[in-house]
Amino acid sequence: PRCVRLCTAGRARAFGAASPDDGTPGTRTAGALSSPAMMQAFVAKAPPLVADEDGVIRVVGTRVQLETVVVAFDAGATAEEIAQQYTSLDLVDVYSVISYVLGNEAAVRDYIAGRTESVRALRAEVEHRTPTDGIRQRLLARRQQTGGP
Repeated sequence: PRCVRLCTAGRARAFGAASPDDGTPGTRTAGALSSPAMMQAFVAKAPPLVADEDGVIRVVGTRVQLETVVVAFDAGATAEEIAQQYTSLDLVDVYSVISYVLGNEAAVRDYIAGRTESVRALRAEVEHRTPTDGIRQRLLARRQQTGGP
């Protein structure tokens, strides 16, 4: 295999032969690795995250929410542990999500705070519509009426 390096002109070079184009001894242009191909290897990919119709951000191809990964990571879990705990996640995706979170921490924290508030408001609405006061007593009374154990 040939060793390849990026020269200061930004072209991929292989060590070993003279370059016909600039006369630099000991190097020649690497035929298989042109500049666009070499630079494409370093293009940042978008994180594997998608927002659903309700605005919940999930890891693409899974039902795992962004905040699930963030909470696990904040609790000290490694990327490998997160991938093991949530088997629908690929390790590469976990690393990508963690990288995104670290690079966009303020926006992610704002999103999570908004989601937490939405969940709190929904819980309060549900509890208001369905009071839980005395539920144990009502269930026990119903069990006695039906002759259950």
